[in-house]
Amino acid sequence: MKKIVDDDRLIYKVCCLYYEDGMNQKEIGDYLGVSRSSVLRMLQNGRDRGIVTIELHNPASFNYGELEKKLEVKYGFKDVVIVEESVLDSKSEAATYIFGQAADYLYSLLREGYRIGVTMGHTLDNVLQTNKTFKKFDNILCVPIVGGISQGATDGMDVQGNEIARKFTDKFGGKYIQFLSPAMFSDKRILDTFLQEKAVNFIFEEFKKINVAVVGIGVPKGEDHTLIKAGYATSKELKALAAQGAVGDITLQFFDENGNTERFHEFNDRVAAISMDVFRKIPLRIGIASGEKKAEAVKGAIKGKLINILITNAECARKLLTDD
Repeated sequence: MKKIVDDDRLIYKVCCLYYEDGMNQKEIGDYLGVSRSSVLRMLQNGRDRGIVTIELHNPASFNYGELEKKLEVKYGFKDVVIVEESVLDSKSEAATYIFGQAADYLYSLLREGYRIGVTMGHTLDNVLQTNKTFKKFDNILCVPIVGGISQGATDGMDVQGNEIARKFTDKFGGKYIQFLSPAMFSDKRILDTFLQEKAVNFIFEEFKKINVAVVGIGVPKGEDHTLIKAGYATSKELKALAAQGAVGDITLQFFDENGNTERFHEFNDRVAAISMDVFRKIPLRIGIASGEKKAEAVKGAIKGKLINILITNAECARKLLTDD
């Protein structure tokens, strides 16, 4: 004798009541005069027999594709990558997504023979600390574009430029060179004299050969800036820069809302790093930044032609689109 839970007509009716009419299992059981367990088994049979098929669409991926295109058109980017996020993600999970996506994207751009410029800081360190693995390149060279010597680690980790370059080769292969200089000097005259040394100044020729630069974008707010944590600057100094109109920095060199660096030359001139003029000539300049609070800094970097590729999240992307 055919069991009730195997009746195709009844299975179809149960599935209609559940998926189209929105009734729950108890309500269906009461309506048809069958047990809740029978309703559950008929719903399962409906899926097993193909009476019901379930197809999921992730609207975020489509929306992000539209956001990426709008940002590319509005700001003239070569490319924009918006990392998926969910209201269910914690801040740490969301950060993991963007750093992992950045590692994937960077790998997709690399070619044998390329020189890659990297700066210091937690953003790049987090990108290189992702658990993703890649086939190693043989002939790429990683070049720190800001001095890589300091008194010690930051938050228990060494995020200086030389260490970032070493971690880069661990992740992607190739070789790296070192920029044997502190990132910041107390006096421009000392910096200028120091950079005359052959053991140091050779790297400025390497800067001119870089194919891809990947940088974080800092903001002169809060106590978590790498400059403060590394002991190169105080929060008072950063607040003074912000009061002067600084909205962000790349390679520890500050710029205003239009990407101009001139008014901050007294600070920037003490940074041992690639010059902004040379930096702008690098073909691919990838900026990584997330969160609404970074939007103003990203806009400044765009206007100053400091980045032409952006990796970000939806929060920052939407802010960039709504701002004039």
